[in-house]
Amino acid sequence: MTTPRDLLITVMDEVPGDPVERGELSLGLAGAELIDLLAAGAVTLGGDEGDRIVPGGPTGMGDRLLDQARASLVADAPYESVGDWLWRRGRDLASAYVAALEAEGHVTRQRRGWTFRPGRPVLADSLDHRLAGDRRRSNEPVLAALVTAVGIREEEDEGDTPGVADDAVDTVLAAVNDAALELEALRQRREIEQSAFDNIWRGE
Repeated sequence: MTTPRDLLITVMDEVPGDPVERGELSLGLAGAELIDLLAAGAVTLGGDEGDRIVPGGPTGMGDRLLDQARASLVADAPYESVGDWLWRRGRDLASAYVAALEAEGHVTRQRRGWTFRPGRPVLADSLDHRLAGDRRRSNEPVLAALVTAVGIREEEDEGDTPGVADDAVDTVLAAVNDAALELEALRQRREIEQSAFDNIWRGE
């Protein structure tokens, strides 16, 4: 199992509906990929601000989507910032992970009445599902921080969740949180603009 898969399974367990509709989740999955690449030594963080993704080390991650992530890294200096990576790599990433779990039999689709349209994805009872649940219940700090950053749960009490003892991982988690907040601000601004536009047409 990988951190992105554990994050997706956790979200699907805790929030009803289609996780693909959550842009914050895609950003969180991109961050989770980067955390796993850091753990494997496939990347390091460098640059003056310590937030540039420097490829190096192994290229094979043993997971198709992580291999894609590793292959898509910017290979030349000044490299790519963590924030830029989240927005670029995160585009439609939740869809890709749901499709991967579905292809492996970890996710099924509920039927929508008598229609032929596929329903929302539902987790199957599998070892991966149980292992992700164990990781979440253990309050493992990286997964707990990602779950909070993508807005699935309110911020956890600091006393309940041990801190992350890795500066690079902390940098990634902070970037995920910032990106998720930025996405929410963009969403709210669009809603306000749309409401103002509708009011004009109604003559209000």
